[in-house]
Amino acid sequence: MPQNQPAESIAAPAVLAEERRLHKDLGFWGLTAIGFSNILGSGWLFAALYAAQTAGPAALLSWIAAGVLCALIALVMVELGATRPEGGGTVRWPLYASGRLVGTMVGWSVVLSVGGTAAEISAIMQYAAHYLPGLYDSGRLTLPGLGVAVALSVVLTALNWFAVRIFARLNNLVSVFKVVVPVVTVIALFLSGTHSGRLTEHGGFAPYGYAACLTALAGGGIVYSVNGFQAPLDFSGEARNPRRSVPAAVLTGIGLAVLVYLGLQLAFLYTVPDSALGDGWQGVNFESPFGQLALILNLHWLATLLYADAVISPGGSAYVGVAINARHTYALAKNGLLPRFFMRIDPASGMAHRALLLNLAVIVVFMLPFGGWQDIVSVMGDMYLLIYAASAVAVAVFRAHDRERGVPRAEGQVPGVRWIAPLSFVVASEFVFWSGWDDLRLALPLVLVGVPLFLLQRRGTENGLPALGELRHGAWLVSHLAALTLLSWLGTFGGSGRLPAPYDTIAVGALAFGVFGWAVRSGAAHLRTGAADAPPAAQAV
Repeated sequence: MPQNQPAESIAAPAVLAEERRLHKDLGFWGLTAIGFSNILGSGWLFAALYAAQTAGPAALLSWIAAGVLCALIALVMVELGATRPEGGGTVRWPLYASGRLVGTMVGWSVVLSVGGTAAEISAIMQYAAHYLPGLYDSGRLTLPGLGVAVALSVVLTALNWFAVRIFARLNNLVSVFKVVVPVVTVIALFLSGTHSGRLTEHGGFAPYGYAACLTALAGGGIVYSVNGFQAPLDFSGEARNPRRSVPAAVLTGIGLAVLVYLGLQLAFLYTVPDSALGDGWQGVNFESPFGQLALILNLHWLATLLYADAVISPGGSAYVGVAINARHTYALAKNGLLPRFFMRIDPASGMAHRALLLNLAVIVVFMLPFGGWQDIVSVMGDMYLLIYAASAVAVAVFRAHDRERGVPRAEGQVPGVRWIAPLSFVVASEFVFWSGWDDLRLALPLVLVGVPLFLLQRRGTENGLPALGELRHGAWLVSHLAALTLLSWLGTFGGSGRLPAPYDTIAVGALAFGVFGWAVRSGAAHLRTGAADAPPAAQAV
């Protein structure tokens, strides 16, 4: 094999053959429902409580900030999905743009992020324990609860076994219910009576300082709750008109979800009884926030509806999550991180059955050490943000490479991405940092396991030079993660405090901006050497 020819190029005919078997059955509403359903999962049942505990009424600002900043990140990913539609694109684009080291680390993060589906299933078990107390105990799944959770995982996998058209129709029905119940909850809580002055009493609008708004983004579950907007992008390879429907579906899903979350946060703030606020917002403690609040307010019909939806909403997100994980596994097999055995597409249904089975096993494994919703989501949010950061680099690399070759502007490019991409990278890095030392000391070393995985993949290369080149082109990500870990330990978000606020946040921003420039230069050099497959858009436009 020529030294600069990638291993995946040899298998390109097989990859293309499997790609053609994907059924292009999804339109705007199907994609929007997938994105919205993926966003509005268990987060709406928990995040209003945790955000209020962390930041008080100022949590409203956290929701707005999360919506705006996720929209910026989404615009980057929208351009990638519209100009380079491909099944499991979020794990393919970093490979194209930055090479195998970055592709392997991002792919490994995606494998770890399967735990997000386990979080949704854990949430179902926690609320189901209202009727079956033996499922959940002291924040952990019991042995019977684990058995029920595994059975539910099998059911969700079985529902995803059939054609994507059936998947989209079932998801549309679930999404309708998931929209109606939160809206009914907001209306019913406000009609039950509100307590005036809630935004200014009990310590004021920001009783724990405005820095708490940043902590609430991760610690309050807000990042995890708004996450999921990228779901339509992972289905772009199965969309009828991806360049038109994917951008609209992603942004529409974000906008609708943020509106729902703001309404729920306001309803929670205004209807919590005064008796629960004796120790301020940090003293408010409900195991099932809206369900228990409805019972306190004598809204028994609403409580019944909420406990039912507490199964359906996370179930809908877990349902979509199983489908997305299968596409990610399919893409990882294309990348070579997993054996190509898992790339097989069933010709009759257009589904990646082997990938579905692998993810079922991973979901079960993740439920064993992590029993609680908050335990899982506190780490999963960092995994998602790192994937978004790699996508911001990818879009800038592709544009830089196209400019070098004189390629004309592609249809589907988003205006302003030249400045949106670096801003998105900085924002994603700040979100990771704000999640706090307790989470980062677990999450970032886990991601760095991708480095030895990369070296194991490259062990069979004839002379080692390609591996050295990949290490050089992907060193920016390893360095960035190591520096973030150090700054988190030095900073004030759960760290030692040796680097005081706001200088810790400023240092992370400066670091991220510098690393972004390094990453784009490295990616352009990587593509210039011809060491990776040409990006799909370069072939199609």
